[in-house]
Amino acid sequence: MKNLKMKAARAGKDFSQQQLADICQVSRQTINAIEKGDYNPTISLCIAICKALDTTLNDLFWE
Repeated sequence: MKNLKMKAARAGKDFSQQQLADICQVSRQTINAIEKGDYNPTISLCIAICKALDTTLNDLFWE
């Protein structure tokens, strides 16, 4: 399932996929795969993404 919430939060911060990837210390391809729903990130990566985007796990990763 696509993660449109994460994509919207990233866009809201005006971050490119590469900028978010750099902050979270992963590849741009990893961020792209998460947004496309092709990759299920670890909890530690989810937390890093939430911190970078100033949001919560509930807001980005759970329905």
